[in-house]
Amino acid sequence: MGIPAVSNSRKPLPVDLVGALSERFGARFQMGEAIRLEHGKSETHFAPMLPDAVVFAESTDDVVAVVNLCRDARVPIIPFGAGTSVEGNTLAVHGGVSLDLSRMMRIIAVNTEDFDCVVEAGVRREQLNEYLRDQGLFFPIDPGANATLGGMASTRASGTNAVRYGTMRDAVLALTVVTADGRVIRTSRRARKSAAGYDLTRLFVGSEGTLGIITEVTLRLHAIPEAISAATCSFETIGGAVDTVVQSIQLGIPLARVEILDDMQIRAVNRWSKMDLPELTTLFFEFHGSERYVEEQVETVKELAAANGGGEFRWAHRTEDRNALWKARHEAYYAAVNLRPGAIGWATDVCVPMSRLAECIGETKTDLERSTVPATILGHVGDGNFHVVFSMDPNSSAEQDEVATINRRLVERALAMDGTCTGEHGIGLGKQEYLVEELGEAVDLMRSIKKALDPQGLLNPGKIFQ
Repeated sequence: MGIPAVSNSRKPLPVDLVGALSERFGARFQMGEAIRLEHGKSETHFAPMLPDAVVFAESTDDVVAVVNLCRDARVPIIPFGAGTSVEGNTLAVHGGVSLDLSRMMRIIAVNTEDFDCVVEAGVRREQLNEYLRDQGLFFPIDPGANATLGGMASTRASGTNAVRYGTMRDAVLALTVVTADGRVIRTSRRARKSAAGYDLTRLFVGSEGTLGIITEVTLRLHAIPEAISAATCSFETIGGAVDTVVQSIQLGIPLARVEILDDMQIRAVNRWSKMDLPELTTLFFEFHGSERYVEEQVETVKELAAANGGGEFRWAHRTEDRNALWKARHEAYYAAVNLRPGAIGWATDVCVPMSRLAECIGETKTDLERSTVPATILGHVGDGNFHVVFSMDPNSSAEQDEVATINRRLVERALAMDGTCTGEHGIGLGKQEYLVEELGEAVDLMRSIKKALDPQGLLNPGKIFQ
């Protein structure tokens, strides 16, 4: 057990390829160790796996050039955005060229009347929302990290707003993709619905760069709500907190955000973000709508919370107070890891049907209380998705083995409840064996699609499945 082992067989880059990339990209082609390490390490527990070189693309034509040169040389290509993924999704398992798209930062078009926009893959979500603010629009998918929108599409990202606004699967209307043979395809038009052929957009969303390289994304936008209110509410039990959310959703209350943080996570948040929340399982709420509608939502949720053992609602009405609250939530991973000085993080997630959520979290909490490794629970409880973050001693193989065992129990528990091994992190390196357990023969079909679109296996090899 422990950290998953990955074969890293590789050969040096061919001299002809190095020459061609250097001539085509100049200073945007780099082979220095520091830049390779930056593109070959993970936010979490995976050991570094460095590419042999890094190319900074600034256009779709640049991506086509890299794909054609690397294909002819039979060298792997690993698309790279902000590097914030947590399942080793951008590590160079077999070396090759890390293709960094973070300089592709143009917002190509905003179609205000149609509530959509077209952006290059390197645009970050905070950049887009800053640009949209004066137009009364916003993009709601918020995974916490200031990720690139191309990366978010590639990993089918989700986040704190998913309970009301959905995930990247729902937000992406169309993609521009460079395929393994160097073609540039557009998967759809801007129309909100289409029955034209296969749904290629959703094929590439969540494919983690293994089927093609996303260079442009067309996104669904939303109007900024008239009123926004945020609050926290602490509970004596995890079950009471989860029941409050399930009952709210059953009553049709359109919660914009509802996050759960267990007592250990609140302790970590208080230390890391200098907050003073009661160290109990806590829900973070946000309500969107008209002033009157928000008031109605709040009153109903407060009644449900009180009936389930919830305490007082602590409000954050001002923009700066809401931002501080959600900043603390978004930094929860770092807060959890830093419960121990010098620790490394192992982050995992599952998603189960809402009717089984309280049971799944409760059994997981029991496992964590028996563990010798500090760990926290947090997640997007409104759609059945939650995370566990372990704070591990990087020099202890025993701790790595213990965490691997707990992680396996968590995934098997979720699968037994007809859930999934990952709600939003993706498969990457860490969840490959569980994908087979979850989907069985369907994985062979995925392999066939991969072989058809990338016959040489050069696009982000070693991810999703070997």
